Amino acid sequence: MLINCVAYEGGKKLADIPPSEIHEYVCKPECFVWVALFEPSREEVDAMHREFDLPDLAVEDALKSRNGDQRRALLPLFLHPNAQVRLKAATATLALAPEAARQTLQIISDRQEYPQAADARGMMRAVDKGRYVPE
Repeated sequence: MLINCVAYEGGKKLADIPPSEIHEYVCKPECFVWVALFEPSREEVDAMHREFDLPDLAVEDALKSRNGDQRRALLPLFLHPNAQVRLKAATATLALAPEAARQTLQIISDRQEYPQAADARGMMRAVDKGRYVPE
């Protein structure tokens, strides 16, 4: 659920905007957009990816590049109520906490939380067969 979506320029609030207008603001050099979501649906997450033009690994890469590999901040998300959040956190941290991440993937699979269960099984299979090597 969308809580709010606000555009800022030069540190000052411009307006509350609908999510469909995010792309019009983020392309301006002095603008940024603040979006607050509560338990977002898959559709809302996908819409944010499109509006911000984010590649799937953008957040993981940003955390990995920081001092001390900040992907550790994702570990508490293994207990998040949303299966998509748990799936992404587990996948992103397979290299840091392989047993806990694997257990999280297994739980998603065992609970048959679709469509994430299929992705969790596919990731475990890829790791087991050496097609995916966590970094």
